[in-house]
Amino acid sequence: MKIVKQRPLLPTLREKKRYLVYEVISEDRISQNETQKIISSEFEAFVGRLGSGKAGLIFLKDWMNNKGIVRINNKYLDYLKASLCDIRKENMLLKSVGVSGILKQARSKYFGGR
Repeated sequence: MKIVKQRPLLPTLREKKRYLVYEVISEDRISQNETQKIISSEFEAFVGRLGSGKAGLIFLKDWMNNKGIVRINNKYLDYLKASLCDIRKENMLLKSVGVSGILKQARSKYFGGR
């Protein structure tokens, strides 16, 4: 039996992604998991379940000084920024620090170098 390798996707057919660096401004210490739950629930409420699935929202394990990185489809980047502005929790504010198309550049430019 011959094993056939699957051909890789053409670059034009691949999902284009962006990396958004966000910062949590809060008086209290807040965990990464709590922040991720708040962002994902607010994003789903903003764009709906179908839009949330198409956006491909993925939180990366980077977390330092109340900053984190999220990966998202480039077409849903503005929706994510709008949902970050819409979050209203007690003594907590989320802001977008910067966006990059390359993870290494997002880490070095906005995340304090790594």
